[in-house]
Amino acid sequence: MDKAALFRFLELDISDASCDEINVLLEDVVDEAGFDFFTLTRQPLLRAEQESLVLAGRWPDGWPEIYVKRKYSVIDPTLRYLGYCQNGFRWREAAAFFEEDPQAKRIMRMLKQAKKFGLEDGYVFPVHGRQGLAGTLTVAGRPVELSAGEVLMFEAVARKALWALLESSNLGVPVSDPANRSHNMTKREIETLSLLAQGYTSGEMGSTLGLSTHTVDWYMNGIQNKLDARNRHHAVAIAFRRGLIS
Repeated sequence: MDKAALFRFLELDISDASCDEINVLLEDVVDEAGFDFFTLTRQPLLRAEQESLVLAGRWPDGWPEIYVKRKYSVIDPTLRYLGYCQNGFRWREAAAFFEEDPQAKRIMRMLKQAKKFGLEDGYVFPVHGRQGLAGTLTVAGRPVELSAGEVLMFEAVARKALWALLESSNLGVPVSDPANRSHNMTKREIETLSLLAQGYTSGEMGSTLGLSTHTVDWYMNGIQNKLDARNRHHAVAIAFRRGLIS
């Protein structure tokens, strides 16, 4: 794989670059690595539309609409695997992890349909902030073999691009108010709150996080107790006020 674009991107000062300029630089990286498509997304805001989460990228025509219409985000193994893996991983690795999952057949149908749009395989590179997952860079298309070193370089590109685009778009990642840090929220509780804020049901949260509905409800009871919230809606409101989720 040609690493020149990766090195160029990592060496450049993009602190004052525009969103369009950063997008073009990312396209160069993706093209030279041999991938056809990519998307850099941030963690969602309350009631945010799926499109508003995408900071940069290009995807096959028609695939985003099918993905949203069929609610693939609930079963997408690459999204669910983020709850188990802190580093960059390959799509096939995530799919194999859920081979015995109750949603395995639906996952296979989703992946089979994705291939019809040229999404044969890919990688996901998560970016973590102070309060957990801040965003992800996904590259996909024809199968490409990345070495361990190349995965690390892509992870660095993902971090640099995400923070630069958030800054350029005036989309900051809030930090908790020090006066409210007595909540001692865990990473899993923050992830659960974030999904709840998007309107996910307990069952959908369980499928996304790889948990049973009973476990999700147990997490929610603990969250409400820590936040002294009357109900789930109240917990989300408090979490946003304190900067726990964005």
